[in-house]
Amino acid sequence: MQVLIKVVLSVVIILLATAVGKKLPSTAGLIGVMPLTGALVLVWVYLESSGDPRTMQQFTKGALWGILPSILFFVVAFFCFRKNLPLPAVLVSSFGAWLGAAIVHQWLLR
Repeated sequence: MQVLIKVVLSVVIILLATAVGKKLPSTAGLIGVMPLTGALVLVWVYLESSGDPRTMQQFTKGALWGILPSILFFVVAFFCFRKNLPLPAVLVSSFGAWLGAAIVHQWLLR
């Protein structure tokens, strides 16, 4: 059952990122740096854009700078776990930090 959940979640993330990548490659780059999706999203965006160099450059730029919000996610999680917070609180805090950083990410890449 866990494998099925992982597969379904991965497929949803990949489909979301590739759909976003058609109009907002840098946002797709941000989504693409999520664990285990970066390479798959890179391939799909490449195929759907027919390897368009501009789209691929925007995607990789978004992915490169999107690493920072992802790092922040894990930094917040680390400190929350050090404070022995329960997993739901860790996830809410970490995703909140990631979302705030992702908003700044998108604002800076305009």
